[in-house]
Amino acid sequence: MATRDLADHFVQATEAAAVAASKWIGLGDGKAADGAAVEAMRTVFDNIPFDGRVAIGEGERDDAPMLWIGEPLGSMQGKPGSPSIDIAVDPLECTNHVALDKPNAMAVLAAAPRGALLHAPDCYMDKITGPAEMAGHISLEADVSYNVEAACSVLDKHSSLLKVVVMDRPRHEDLIRDLNQYDVDVVLIGDGDIAAALNAADPNSDIDMLMGIGAAPEGVITATALRGLKAPFEGRLIFKNDGHRDRAEKMIDGDVDRLWSRDELCSSDDSIFIGTGVCAGRTRGVEETEDGRHSVHSEVIDVSSGEHYYLSSVR
Repeated sequence: MATRDLADHFVQATEAAAVAASKWIGLGDGKAADGAAVEAMRTVFDNIPFDGRVAIGEGERDDAPMLWIGEPLGSMQGKPGSPSIDIAVDPLECTNHVALDKPNAMAVLAAAPRGALLHAPDCYMDKITGPAEMAGHISLEADVSYNVEAACSVLDKHSSLLKVVVMDRPRHEDLIRDLNQYDVDVVLIGDGDIAAALNAADPNSDIDMLMGIGAAPEGVITATALRGLKAPFEGRLIFKNDGHRDRAEKMIDGDVDRLWSRDELCSSDDSIFIGTGVCAGRTRGVEETEDGRHSVHSEVIDVSSGEHYYLSSVR
């Protein structure tokens, strides 16, 4: 059984998480929203017919009661012939945006055959991405000047018309200053670099690139989506907190300081990305229906087929 054959089940998991989180929109409690999303998603995973494992999740087992890294999932654990699949999951991307009712909060996951997703620790990752035509032209190995000039050349735009998304963090002061030197339109976001990366890769979006440091687990999920969109993505792990490097060295074979390409972060075409909106933004958010149920909206990228489509349902 291919990963894509379980897509409907995986959509149910992100839909359940999105609905559960939506009940906390605007209430100022991101942790409660995240906890509700985790519990709802985990309940759905219990009934999916596969031999699953959390490759990327809520953290180590000691810190996360559910969806911890390495946790077994599914109703076919150890059964002969059962599909062996790894899951990278963020039951609620943008917890702060749910708390404050801001855009682009989503329940997201990526799924691929066992071992195909980088077993990334909960650390940071420097990232760069853009639309498909930028593949081979932008890189973390180059400086800001080079990447800006390359993007302008590929897109046939003046730098003043180039829109680059950067997370609004003190760590990006130098990056923002360098972009401003070239008169680039810097679009600052509070959270939500998965949605921002998808916008950067989307030819129908007005965003041209994403640059800067975000979370490593979200980087692997993003890489899966962008593999399906044929868009470039590179990442390099960044260690800012005590213990992050040690954990990375235990989880990853080889040089943890290396540059990771998109297809090294997600190494199989038999993979899938799903993002279900909680707050409206990249996708429509959860909407309550007249009969008290919930209308939910998801974006699905099937890497093997190249299909990129949207789904709506009522739960």
